[in-house]
Amino acid sequence: MTHIQSLAVHEKKYTAPAIALHWLIAALIICGFSLGWVMTGIPGFPPFKLQYYTWHKWIGVTIFVFAVLRVLWRLTHPAPPLQSTVAPWQRRVAYFTHALLYLLMLAIPLSGYLMSLAAGKPVVYLNLIPLPLLIEPNKALAPLFRTAHLYLNNLLLGLVALHVLAVLKHQFVDRDGLLTRMLPTLRAPSSPYPHRIARQAVQNK
Repeated sequence: MTHIQSLAVHEKKYTAPAIALHWLIAALIICGFSLGWVMTGIPGFPPFKLQYYTWHKWIGVTIFVFAVLRVLWRLTHPAPPLQSTVAPWQRRVAYFTHALLYLLMLAIPLSGYLMSLAAGKPVVYLNLIPLPLLIEPNKALAPLFRTAHLYLNNLLLGLVALHVLAVLKHQFVDRDGLLTRMLPTLRAPSSPYPHRIARQAVQNK
């Protein structure tokens, strides 16, 4: 591969910090969802359930911090351009979906944090850092934040599912190498259907 070709491949990929933050946040979301599903199904309030809630809150705080970093990085380091085979409407959907995902990664931890504060349960991150008390305990607000937290999580789950399905379609049906943009080492494979890719590119112009 020539130097020019190497640069072309590099420009089609996300930056290393963006890739790292993407997969770290994805792993934390899976852990947070799993832990939330398990802990809410445990009857009563045994000590280990309370510990699960504590871990769940710590995961949420970590997601919030990483999401802020991800947004700041995205604002200063634009995403690589999509392939010419991606239709204009798909580009608009992708942009809207990504924007909503970023918003949810901030809103969900915040709603959970406010729910905890409204219930009179301050959060001490990693048992080391007391987080600011943004609101006073309020029994009337706690259920509202709980409902918002639940519905926002359901929305995130649906968007993540659609996101994964879209990526799988691009990888195994369109075979345009879109997934490799967010992988640290893999390069976009050449399509076994170059004539179809070329035709799609012309149609999408």
